Amino acid sequence: MRAIRFHQHGDAGTMRLDHVEQPTPGFGQVLVKVAGTSFNPVDATIRAGHLRQVFPVALPHTPGIDVAGTVTAVGEGVTGLHVGAQVIGFLPMTADGAAAEYVLASGEVLAAAPTTIPLADAAALPATGLTAWQALFEHADVQPGQRILINGAGGAVGGYAVQLAVQAGATVVATAGERNAERVRGYGAQVIGRDIGGLAGPFDTVLNFAPVAPADMVTLAGLVRDGGALVTTTTPGPQDDPRGVRSISVFVHPDAGRLAALVELVDADKLHIHVAGHVTLDELPAVHARSDAGTLSGKTVITV
Repeated sequence: MRAIRFHQHGDAGTMRLDHVEQPTPGFGQVLVKVAGTSFNPVDATIRAGHLRQVFPVALPHTPGIDVAGTVTAVGEGVTGLHVGAQVIGFLPMTADGAAAEYVLASGEVLAAAPTTIPLADAAALPATGLTAWQALFEHADVQPGQRILINGAGGAVGGYAVQLAVQAGATVVATAGERNAERVRGYGAQVIGRDIGGLAGPFDTVLNFAPVAPADMVTLAGLVRDGGALVTTTTPGPQDDPRGVRSISVFVHPDAGRLAALVELVDADKLHIHVAGHVTLDELPAVHARSDAGTLSGKTVITV
């Protein structure tokens, strides 16, 4: 089978299209014929070797933590899945991923794929959708009637977070660039552009899904009400113990049950998946290069 792999840590030039043996599912595993995966910034960070102590991977390594595809073989001990089932999942960051024609996955991390969108596009949901939900409700405990700020709402995680927060009854103020402003506004947020300097708080929760300078993170923390929370997926926020402001860094974890609930929202037309672009498997190294150069925006789906 074909797979994109990097044979050493480094820039996008370490990646190449290889022909490798098709894996066989072991106990608790299924083999998935990949329809699509998606690019996540952590893929490039792992490839570059910046997180090798946190996410050590065996080389050569196949990236792709999101998968959407069809089950083609089922190992012993797997229940609830059958050959022919269309599934999506968030794969372990240290295992070989879905930038390949086939991938092994634990049956415990998979959920039935949405039926109302193309199967490959469903690969844009698992990691980012789970990150948004966990940031909002596991870490920030967002409640109806609260006023929250989402910085970086034009990105994949931010777009899901806006939709989920609005549905939960929160009032959402969001930052987004001109390219994404109208879409984010359509999700129900008040969009203020990208400048956080003129923002007026307080907010019950500030969620940051964008790379920001340390000084800007201090500004975001200052917008949180006393006793509120600053939740971030990028630069860690400052602690503000005198005001009781909690600073929380999000590390997404698999949750097949929650992923299934997000799929239900997609099929009910209550959660919209935005795909900025599609590329083929052999174009994935170019996507990594664009990410490294800072010229990649939005969610890219890799079709296989």
